[in-house]
Amino acid sequence: MTIQSQILGIAQAAKKAASTLCRLAAEEKNLALRGMGAALLKHGSFLMEENARDVVLASEKGLSAAMIDRLTIKEATIQAMAKGFEEVAALPDPVGKVSSMQRRPNGLLVGRMRIPLGVIGIIYESRPNVTADAAALCIKSGNAVILRGGSEAIHSNLAIAGILQETLKRGPIPETAIQLIPMTDREAVYELLQLEEWIDVIIPRGGEELIRAVVSQSKIPVIKHYKGVCHIFVDENADLDMALKICVNAKVQRPGVCNAMETLLVHQAIAARFLPLMAEKYGDAGVTLRGCPQARAILPDIDPATEQDWHEEYLNLVLSIRVVEGLDAAMDHIGKYGSLHTEAIITESYAHAQRFLNEVQSSTVLVNASTRFSDGFELGLGAEIGISTTKLHAYGPMGLEELTTSKFIIYGNGQVRT
Repeated sequence: MTIQSQILGIAQAAKKAASTLCRLAAEEKNLALRGMGAALLKHGSFLMEENARDVVLASEKGLSAAMIDRLTIKEATIQAMAKGFEEVAALPDPVGKVSSMQRRPNGLLVGRMRIPLGVIGIIYESRPNVTADAAALCIKSGNAVILRGGSEAIHSNLAIAGILQETLKRGPIPETAIQLIPMTDREAVYELLQLEEWIDVIIPRGGEELIRAVVSQSKIPVIKHYKGVCHIFVDENADLDMALKICVNAKVQRPGVCNAMETLLVHQAIAARFLPLMAEKYGDAGVTLRGCPQARAILPDIDPATEQDWHEEYLNLVLSIRVVEGLDAAMDHIGKYGSLHTEAIITESYAHAQRFLNEVQSSTVLVNASTRFSDGFELGLGAEIGISTTKLHAYGPMGLEELTTSKFIIYGNGQVRT
């Protein structure tokens, strides 16, 4: 059997499963989700053994520390995956939700009903927990899912998917509602991306190179974000103790993720007071700093920032710093160099906070909080399928509702159009 025929068979089975899944009641889906979460906990030792195989191979291949961090499954990772299933089960089911009912002048009652997208293809790198998160969200939202993880996580992903599929055999949801492409050949991805008749949307998760490759090859609509160049602007009215705490967290807590801060913007009126304090904190955490000429006048030991630094998603303990004249200059910088992912302002000025919220066009904008909160779990979505920085069809972290669309429903009593 060729790779092409194997991928086609997977897609056709997913389409058939989706037609069953979309008709199931919320409680049937919730029961299956809770069972899958419990099964992951039960087989935790097996999952970590399979993951250890991937981690050893990744180390031998010289993968970066950030990639290995994303790849590694610990007991806490399994607990989090299982908790994700429980949380998604507890969320309201968006499927069948009716909104915007209104009576037209001709007597027709017109509304909208949320329905699943159908079959969702997820292409991702390194993070095995995506296998669980994607499965949970897709099942709850009535979608079948085809998963294609990176070769570096093949043993981990096969183990997770196998446990989930085995659990589905006990209930009304076809096990083919969750499928993992078992081969690591790149040809498999290409073949998947051609199946617009069977797959409704593709969601890539990973580095910019992966996402651009998917977009260039896909005949299927793609929900994407290329990278996370996230900013924090420390305003002249900021509480500096708060700013220090937030800026350390945004860069240091987990630097290898897309919602970590990559550029710090500081108002010139407070730069001389704030930057030495900030540099001391970053020095203790091992952060390499790169700055504009004004920043280097205050911190002469840091590296000079180049034009490329303002575009850079470091995914590491590296941070660029720019001193700006004020709020307008900060927003201009974000508009020019940002990736529409996540931005934050630290300020005690209500007027500045509101301007920042209203005028910055990124998919998540925060006031006096870390960029690390741009995450589906933290925003109450239960889990996230990914983050979109394109405004069609979803924008920002994507949860259950973003995995559905709406159709018009119309009640009449004999109306005809004249």
